[in-house]
Amino acid sequence: MKKIIDASTLDLQDKVVTIKRVTKVVKGGRTFRFAALVVVGDYNGHVGVGLGKATEIPDAIRKGKDDAIKNLIYVERNENNSIYHEVLGKFGSSNVLLKPAPEGTGIIAGGPARAVLELAGIKNIRTKSIGSNNKRNVVNATLAGLGSVTSPEKVARLRGKSVEEILG
Repeated sequence: MKKIIDASTLDLQDKVVTIKRVTKVVKGGRTFRFAALVVVGDYNGHVGVGLGKATEIPDAIRKGKDDAIKNLIYVERNENNSIYHEVLGKFGSSNVLLKPAPEGTGIIAGGPARAVLELAGIKNIRTKSIGSNNKRNVVNATLAGLGSVTSPEKVARLRGKSVEEILG
C-alpha cells in the first residue's frame, strides 16, 4: 500500500528535466504542443516526478509540477546521505543501478537520474544507466529504485528480529 504524503507541509523545489515540442498535423496545418517532464523534491527524502502537456511551455511546467506533487514518495537514507543497499530500478526498457557510496563521493549520475537524486536529498551515490536512455524512462526507473530502498530497521521489524541480528 502506498503511503499518502501531505505536500502542503513540505518546502518543495522543482527541476525541469526536459521539454519536448510535439507536433500534430491537421487539415489547417500544424499544431504545436509542449510536454514537460518535471521532478519535485524537498532535499530531505521526498521526491516525485510528473509530466505536463499544454500549448504553452509555462502551463506544461505547471501541470508537470502538479502531477509530480501527486506522485511523491519518501526515500530512506543513511547517515552518509546515501542509500542503504544496492538496488536496480526498472521502468520500461530502462534500468538504473543505484549503489551506496561513502561520504565525500558526491552524486555520480547522468542528467535525468541526477535531478531525481539531488531533489531527494541524496548526496553520495554511484549510478549506472543501463538499456534505454529515454529521459522519461530513466527518471521513472530511478524513482522506482529509490522507492524500493529499505532501512535495516524496517527489515528487522518485518522479520521480528533486532537490527543486530539482521546486520550480523
